[in-house]
Amino acid sequence: MPFILSAAAAGDSTGFLQVDVVSSQNNFPIQDAVVTISPEAAPDSPIEQLTTDSSGQTENLALAAPPLAYSLEPGDVRPYSEYRVHVEAPGFKPVDISGSEILADATSIQNVRMEPVGDTAPIENDIVIPDHTLYGEYPPKIAENEVKPTADTGEIVLSRVVVPEIVVVHDGVPTNASAPNYYVPYRDYIKNVASSEIYATWPQASIVANVLAIMSFTLNRVYTEWYRGQGYDFTITSSTAFDHKWIYGRNIYESISLVVDEILDNYLSRPGVRQPILTQYCDGRRVQCPGWMARSRRLYIVSFLFFHKTFINTTQF
Repeated sequence: MPFILSAAAAGDSTGFLQVDVVSSQNNFPIQDAVVTISPEAAPDSPIEQLTTDSSGQTENLALAAPPLAYSLEPGDVRPYSEYRVHVEAPGFKPVDISGSEILADATSIQNVRMEPVGDTAPIENDIVIPDHTLYGEYPPKIAENEVKPTADTGEIVLSRVVVPEIVVVHDGVPTNASAPNYYVPYRDYIKNVASSEIYATWPQASIVANVLAIMSFTLNRVYTEWYRGQGYDFTITSSTAFDHKWIYGRNIYESISLVVDEILDNYLSRPGVRQPILTQYCDGRRVQCPGWMARSRRLYIVSFLFFHKTFINTTQF
């Protein structure tokens, strides 16, 4: 797809943004939606205005981003730039998204669901994307056993490992009864989490290792019905203390999306263990986690050692 080059300061790196716009009512693409892009630091100073095609997509827009090296060796400098995406279309309520993240040399896909005027099932039209987990401050994972006991515990356990069509995401800690539940396609959930927890600029082996870990963790929650067995009405939470970080309305990355599509029906297990293992990890910088995977630029080395004692299984639909 061709791209449009936005104004950028000399010496800036470049990332790319594509906006996909659909109706919240039926997921049909919205043609001729007007998409306005502004720097997050100057939302009243638009730098580009695009129009969606018959597929509901804009052209790829090249945008300034910090140097690639910042995301390959995560540190205290934010490795991505943030932009505001404002979308308007006749017959739909406008949508405003703050904090859409652009990494150098990576294509970001910002999905936008627009609510028809008069729709009785309102959605969130003002979305704020918080910091990426490798840059912002989030609670560390509370350690759990990677294989859950399934005998005489009262848990509800599925008879076999299956990839669900939908996961119900509780957007908060398990005990927060006021937090909303979102019904999210499993494929979209994995793409969202991976885009929230790793950088799309990492080597493909690192992306694959992380996606496998995320899918295995999620399928463990599904297989053991971990939260439903405790009386909750959801599959998984968005809290990093309990599960993975899922962010409502965030952008995803093309390189991560392609990996998820390619290995969607896989998970990690151990010899003699039927359930997917609860694959836990940390950033390895602010939080140390001996024996777990550490998310870093050299993850492909860690993942080799990790996979050496695991098996990659294919789920059955």
